[in-house]
Amino acid sequence: MNIKSIIIAIIIFSLIILFHELGHFLLAKANGIRVNEFSLGLGPTLIGFTKGETKYSIKLLPFGGACAMEGEDEDSPDERSFNNKNVWQRMSVVFAGPFFNFIMAFVLSIVVVAVSGVSKPVISSVMDGYSAKNAGIEAGDTIVKLGNKRIHLFSEITFYMFVHAGEDVEVTYERNGERYEAVLKPTYNEEYQRYMIGISSTYPEKTGFFETLKYSFYEVKYYIDTTLVSLKMLVTGKVSANELSGPIGIVSTIGETYEETSEAGFLSAFLSMCSMCILLSANLGVMNLLPIPALDGGRLLFMIIEVIRRKKIDPDKEGMVHFIGIILLLALMVIIMFNDIRKLFM
Repeated sequence: MNIKSIIIAIIIFSLIILFHELGHFLLAKANGIRVNEFSLGLGPTLIGFTKGETKYSIKLLPFGGACAMEGEDEDSPDERSFNNKNVWQRMSVVFAGPFFNFIMAFVLSIVVVAVSGVSKPVISSVMDGYSAKNAGIEAGDTIVKLGNKRIHLFSEITFYMFVHAGEDVEVTYERNGERYEAVLKPTYNEEYQRYMIGISSTYPEKTGFFETLKYSFYEVKYYIDTTLVSLKMLVTGKVSANELSGPIGIVSTIGETYEETSEAGFLSAFLSMCSMCILLSANLGVMNLLPIPALDGGRLLFMIIEVIRRKKIDPDKEGMVHFIGIILLLALMVIIMFNDIRKLFM
């Protein structure tokens, strides 16, 4: 992986984090909360300037960022401090970070879909020797449902088959406006090393303005779904913890993707990097909403409890919970980083 790929990966990380923190920043300002510092990166300040009451800075380490609000983690007599605002104002500020990640993913999805089109779940060909052919499914049929899951993109079919590898699949498909059902048994393909039902997708199809918006929404939903399902598989043991990737692994993946697609030209590389941004931005939005201490979701959980109790939780106790959460998250990051480094030399 060359230096150019690393720089591109850092730029992608920085944009995603910047947009996340921008959500916190804009809602803090809208709710009259004093923002002491808005920064990109971690560690010592490389460049910084103060405008109004807020210091804007770029830190040494290119990962992370912060929107440091007055009274966010400590008591403050300032009436404009975070903790002196009502619970709904505080919830809007905390939720805005992940929500802005979803907005970023949606905007980039519009760009990708508008330029390259979308792969709808329409079958282009059916392979001999597989259950789809045996069940009478034909080219031109549209897959609308797998099990209880509605299908809007062909990538959803691929991911569903991965999650339910080897399981019989209840398929609902459409032909000439009529719907049909079939139960398909996947067959293991040695060449591709995965279970298949024997169908392939059509080429990406260009869409009109409103369809572009619709399928951009489906693209973001797909990435959110894959993140949630992957987490479920991790918890249930269907996916090994060794398959987790941290910043090093992600940088490596971005670099490899860029090098592969750049050979096809600038547009191909640009679209592939946009797709990586969509994946990572949606992933960050989901992960930050998990009810884990120190994350946005953990803070929201305490605020929801506050709404139910109609009384604030002791700030010292909440602060201790978040501190423990930070320690555990840092320990997890060290493990993941070690795993990333190990995989680089395998």
